[in-house]
Amino acid sequence: MDKSQGVEGGAGNGTSTRPYLIRALHDWCTDNGFTPYIAVHVDRSVQVPMEYVSKNEIVLNVGFDATSGLDLGNDFIQFKARFGGVAREILVPVDHVVAIYARENGQGMAFPAPEPVADGAPLPSPAPQEPRRSGLRLASEVSDDEGDEPPPPDAPGGAPRPTLKRVK
Repeated sequence: MDKSQGVEGGAGNGTSTRPYLIRALHDWCTDNGFTPYIAVHVDRSVQVPMEYVSKNEIVLNVGFDATSGLDLGNDFIQFKARFGGVAREILVPVDHVVAIYARENGQGMAFPAPEPVADGAPLPSPAPQEPRRSGLRLASEVSDDEGDEPPPPDAPGGAPRPTLKRVK
């Protein structure tokens, strides 16, 4: 990704701001009793349970109650989490995090998706399963429509749709 634009650095100098913003929003969620979720663009560089990936995206609970050994590093987010009762190692390149938000109210931040992998090879298809829940849809701006309220957190389909602003 071009480090001279957007959240990835200013004027070609310094490191990406994305990991710092992710850590700040994670802290904000935790401090306010919210559950931090990340939406991740999945390709071959991401280590997640593929059976939970839908349309090259997975949403992960990165709260301290749902993870073990959480490390929100500058290059990778690493932790262990249980999926269907089985502990799994998760490894996500920070540049593949496309959003971080609070499950309870959808407040958070969206980021640009990573550049496609050079080889362009598609992801392997997981075994067909029933859909677990709808994917995260990022809004380009906060909606004022009254009929566009997110569902309550305990509604079928998982977490509410966040109302996020895309960072350019």
